[in-house]
Amino acid sequence: MNKIGFNVLAWTAAVSNDLFPIIERLKGIGYDGVEFYLGPQESAAYLRMGNYTKDLGLETTAVMTLGKEDNPVSESADVRQKALDKIKWAVDRAHELNSKIICGPFHSGHTVFVNRPPEDQEYALAGEVLNAAADYAAQANITFALEALNRFECYLCNTMEQLLKLVKAADHPNVRAMFDTHHSNIEEKKYTTALQTIAPVLAHVHISENDRGTPGAGQVLWDDAFSSLAAIQYDGWLTIEAFSRNDPGFANAIGVWREFNDPWDIAENGYKFIREMGLKHGL
Repeated sequence: MNKIGFNVLAWTAAVSNDLFPIIERLKGIGYDGVEFYLGPQESAAYLRMGNYTKDLGLETTAVMTLGKEDNPVSESADVRQKALDKIKWAVDRAHELNSKIICGPFHSGHTVFVNRPPEDQEYALAGEVLNAAADYAAQANITFALEALNRFECYLCNTMEQLLKLVKAADHPNVRAMFDTHHSNIEEKKYTTALQTIAPVLAHVHISENDRGTPGAGQVLWDDAFSSLAAIQYDGWLTIEAFSRNDPGFANAIGVWREFNDPWDIAENGYKFIREMGLKHGL
C-alpha cells in the first residue's frame, strides 16, 4: 500500500506549535505523513516541527510556491537569482522538517501571466534555475516534484506533456514531477494518457477533489485515476491536498471563497476513501 499523507493547508499555511494537536489526530486516523507549506517562519519553527513529527513516527513532505518577485522564468537575471535563492532557502527548511520531497509549481511565479503561450526560452530559463537548485537539494537528498497547474493559475505548465518538457529542460536526477488530480481534472483529456506520459519521472501525487473538498465526494474520475496509477506501478505518496477558509490570508491568495467541507471530514473520510481505492486497484 502506498503511503498516505495529508497537507495541513486545510487548516493553515503556517508552521507552528498550534498544529501539534491536529497532527497527532491525523496520526491517530492512520496517516503516514503530513505535508507543510514552506512559508516565512524562522528556522526554529521548522526544526521543532521536524522533531515533533519524527517523535510521533510520521514522515513529512513539503510544498512551495514562488511569485512575481522571484519568478524563475523572468527576463531579469536578478529576479531569477532571487528564485534560486528562495528555492535554496526552502531546501534548508525542508531539511529541518526531515522532508525528502518538495512539491509545487515553483517552476514559475504563481498566477503570474504574460498574455501569451509559454515559449521554449522560458522552459530553458526555468530549467537552469531548477538545475542549480537541485544540485543544492541533492546534498540533503531532497527531490523536487514539480507541479502542473490549471490555466487559471499558471501558463507555463498546465499538462503532463508540458511538465515532462520542463523536467527534461532541468536535466537533473533530483528534478522530477508530481500529478494533481484537481488540476488534471481540468486540463487533461484522460488520466490514463496523462499518467503514462509522466510515469518515467513521477515522484509525488496529490489526491484532490474537483472542488478541493473531500476526495470521493465530487466529480473526479477516481477509478480512472487509481487504476492508471496502479498500471504504471506508482509506489510514492498519495497526499490529500484540500483547502478551507481557516487561514483567511492563504485562502484569499488562492481564491478560496467558501467552505467545501470541514477539514476533519476531509481528513477522516478522505483517508478511508484512499484506502478503499488503493485496495480496489492494487495500490
